[in-house]
Amino acid sequence: MRVGCPKEIKNHEYRVGLTPSSVREYVAHGHDVIMETNAGAGIGAGDDAYKAAGAKIVGTAKEVFEQSDMIVKVKEPQPAEWAMLREDQLLYTYLHLAPDPEQTKGLIDSGCTAIAYETVTDDRGGLPLLAPMSEVAGRLSIQASATALQKANGGSGVLLGGVPGVLPGKVVVIGGGVVGIHAAKMAVGLGTDVTILDRSLPRLRQLDDIFNGRVKTRYSSIDALEQEVFAADAVIGAVLIPGAAAPKLVTREMLSGMKTGSVLCDVAIDQGGCFETSKATTHSEPTYVVDGVIHYCVANMPGAVSVTSAHALNNATLQYGVMLADKGLNAILENHHLRNGLNVHKGKITNAAVAEALGYEMTAPETILKVA
Repeated sequence: MRVGCPKEIKNHEYRVGLTPSSVREYVAHGHDVIMETNAGAGIGAGDDAYKAAGAKIVGTAKEVFEQSDMIVKVKEPQPAEWAMLREDQLLYTYLHLAPDPEQTKGLIDSGCTAIAYETVTDDRGGLPLLAPMSEVAGRLSIQASATALQKANGGSGVLLGGVPGVLPGKVVVIGGGVVGIHAAKMAVGLGTDVTILDRSLPRLRQLDDIFNGRVKTRYSSIDALEQEVFAADAVIGAVLIPGAAAPKLVTREMLSGMKTGSVLCDVAIDQGGCFETSKATTHSEPTYVVDGVIHYCVANMPGAVSVTSAHALNNATLQYGVMLADKGLNAILENHHLRNGLNVHKGKITNAAVAEALGYEMTAPETILKVA
């Protein structure tokens, strides 16, 4: 198969879909890899490194799309990219379609087969291709919040870790999944007062064991959420419903009870955000203020640490990517975890959560892949 990887064009996105190491693996399986020139510049991997790994270098994204059977990316295709997709072409990348009707329509109109990293599953019920970026984003959320809290940046002037004789700041993490755990780990490492809210009692017990009392856990009722948010210096939104739009847990009304200069960091923004006042921002302009509360809602947080992120992502996506290259649509038929990743095929929505969020009829993958 001809596997193509264009340079990412989303604002301040420095990651790359294929590292030179991943290219070697595809080539070792007998596939041709086509890279856009400078695609790996953001991780310090030049064209020579890709040539040495066996890739062909072309000058434009248009050439990559025209010459490839499968496109491997990091972020969802932008309008110029979805216009280059075609029927019978595989797209393998993050999609986050539930809050994005325009992209969804673009993919439907293209006729391509789109597999979303964020809905591929594993035998443990996890999301293995989302997990590494959730780990990165969770850790980054504390760095971002700490920076936003600085007075020169419009924050309240609180140092999250405090100093001897001065109490530390308070971080509240909404959601005890992968993002929440890694946010809590970073916050605890700084010496911060940390509380995690979640609606799963088994999960709260597990978190209590993981942190051995260094983190407070609390069942996420409306009362508990209000009390914790009002007392927080930084609130991390870490709620995920696979494939679906995130629930709006912190309302506009609740902002009036929050501390002036406190921070809301919405890691769920790719799925529409879990704060009512959230709107996607970029690394160019990462924050905005509503009712005295700073909002950090960058939709590609891991892009800021592209070297770490790109390698972590490739470690996770390579196995399934090679499977797709080796077997094409048959890989999706044979592997139910990849089938869970299938979001769009030949103009049909094949993911129930996406279909429900956007008002489409859902078509079971098995019914339209039988011809493969």
